[in-house]
Amino acid sequence: MLGGSFDPPHIGHLVVAAEALWRLGLDELLLVPAGVPPHKPGGTEADGERRLTWCAALAATQPGLSVSRCEIDRAGPSYTADTLGQLAAERPGAALWFLMGSDQLAGLPTWRSPERILALARLGVVPRPPHSLADVEALGATLAPGRVDLVDAPRMDVSSTLVRARLAAGLPVRHLVPHGVWDSLVAEGLVPSPHSS
Repeated sequence: MLGGSFDPPHIGHLVVAAEALWRLGLDELLLVPAGVPPHKPGGTEADGERRLTWCAALAATQPGLSVSRCEIDRAGPSYTADTLGQLAAERPGAALWFLMGSDQLAGLPTWRSPERILALARLGVVPRPPHSLADVEALGATLAPGRVDLVDAPRMDVSSTLVRARLAAGLPVRHLVPHGVWDSLVAEGLVPSPHSS
């Protein structure tokens, strides 16, 4: 499971997803757009259905990716422990991984029910600055002993915030989002034309 706001999805999401599929030997990687992200009190800019459409477009670019609307359909804040519990119930016997950045791993003790998260899934952790691979191993040994797998994905310095800011400023974003997401942005009129951004 790779959760997030996906507001909108960008090439960084695709790189992490593709790398995790390969490095962890996953049969499937679920993109799970957050319904009500607890860490974003103001919510997301795009509504859930639009973000689901974008995630479906992203999933279509990479074999092994699929999309779950479980958090969009669930009322209240989207807590990872609840989502993993739902996925485990829907897939009895499946081995689950939850993908996160090393910055998120460092904050795991402050999450709701971190012990339940670790009981339900292994953590696939992507090193992010300022954390090195050694830092991630040390964090994992302290916060989630025996439950962390490194996903050393190429670093892409792209964020959904950056994509939204560039769209608002009329700057090009075609190179920052996967083709299907780009097509959706064009169809929704969020970029002037396929040739100008």
